[in-house]
Amino acid sequence: MNETKINETIIFREYKESDHFALSEIIRKTWQYDQLCSPKTAKKLSCTYLDCCLTDQTFTQVAVADGIPVGIIMGKNNRTHKCPLRFRLKLIKSAAMLFFSKEGRRISKIFSCVEDIDKNLQKNSPISYQGEVTFFAIDSKFRGMGLGKKLFQSLQNYMKSENIHNFFLFTDTTCNYPFYEHQGMIRRGEQTHSFEISGPLRTQTLFIYDDQM
Repeated sequence: MNETKINETIIFREYKESDHFALSEIIRKTWQYDQLCSPKTAKKLSCTYLDCCLTDQTFTQVAVADGIPVGIIMGKNNRTHKCPLRFRLKLIKSAAMLFFSKEGRRISKIFSCVEDIDKNLQKNSPISYQGEVTFFAIDSKFRGMGLGKKLFQSLQNYMKSENIHNFFLFTDTTCNYPFYEHQGMIRRGEQTHSFEISGPLRTQTLFIYDDQM
């Protein structure tokens, strides 16, 4: 397995099972799951989300600082994707644990609604995509160091090596979506969605971006 160093302490490599806890915690903190539900459910939700992403990829690249994962990008070749059995089984287990509680089932409905919006955005796009960026996140402590750009470039290089000429991603206003515009991606559609969990009504806008290579 190849590893690429950018300084003395940070390397890039493929995903390992030992990365799971650190990456799920990045998800939990980045999207502030603890503001949506109890800490116990937030932990289950972040694990389920990560496991779901792992079933939907053909490429991973993890940024590791001093042995700890601090960022990851996942991509998919739509023409060759087949979900590995080990990831499928892990997702079934984590989803079952999430759905076991009433709170888990309630919070899952919101993510199901977001998934439906994403599908609608893709359906309304005029392009038939060959690839997708299925997940991208960086620990807030390591942003502004160029890790995001390097991870994204590794994904672009993968797409080129797979002879993929266009790919897309979903993002929303809870993320740093202008980053994708700085990378030359084009916004193809958007939809605003409001939901209520606890406290005031929350509103966010969901986007679909694409890259034509």
